[in-house]
Amino acid sequence: MLNVLTHGDPSLPKILIAHGLFGSGRNWGVIAKRLSDQFHVICPDMRNHGASPWFNTQSYFDMADDLAALLDQPTFVVGHSMGGKAAMVMALKYPHLINRLVVADIAPVAYLHSQSQHIDAMRAVDLSGVERRSDAGENLDPDVRDFLLQSFDVKGKKWLLNLDVLAAEMPKIIGFPEVSGSFDGPTLFLSGGDSDYVAPKYRPVIKGLFPNARFAKIPDAGHWLHAQKPREFEATLRAFFA
Repeated sequence: MLNVLTHGDPSLPKILIAHGLFGSGRNWGVIAKRLSDQFHVICPDMRNHGASPWFNTQSYFDMADDLAALLDQPTFVVGHSMGGKAAMVMALKYPHLINRLVVADIAPVAYLHSQSQHIDAMRAVDLSGVERRSDAGENLDPDVRDFLLQSFDVKGKKWLLNLDVLAAEMPKIIGFPEVSGSFDGPTLFLSGGDSDYVAPKYRPVIKGLFPNARFAKIPDAGHWLHAQKPREFEATLRAFFA
């Protein structure tokens, strides 16, 4: 079972938020706490991330099963990037568990940009010499350094990421599995206005799997739209889930 952080009264309508690659449930704490006035928000650490168990695979079918195991009723589901792909597969495999679905800045397609360079950089850190979190970030990409360092355990001198499995499974992570069927429930593909992850050319594929899909953009935001424009992201979720 995945490690889970929760916010809000369990009697309220539920929102499940699935984070992206190298992330954790903690990354969504600010938005989750704000939404907890109206919702019971569930923020799991995905497998091989955070405090969740380590496994030998990182396939989207496995991640979808992990998420489905947390639900026992139709739930509002949000997934970003890798978590968005996992949420899409869960919706196709377990449609009865999804009330409404928000897919944040990702499409059900294979991408060419690997994230292996970040794994290489994290592996290259001399963990024995790290006394402060910033010590582990000297050789990391400045654009994602602060984000990656959220998954570093200073006291334990270790990454809270199963880097070996994530590296081995990278083709699956940047890909998308062969799936069948469709999810007919209300679905919102929410993108950053400056991001190209949900390009117009992907819409036929999206509509084939999610016939009731709608599309929206948050202006002046990139792939990390929820971190760059948290208030706008939160407002969009409230409107769609209402």
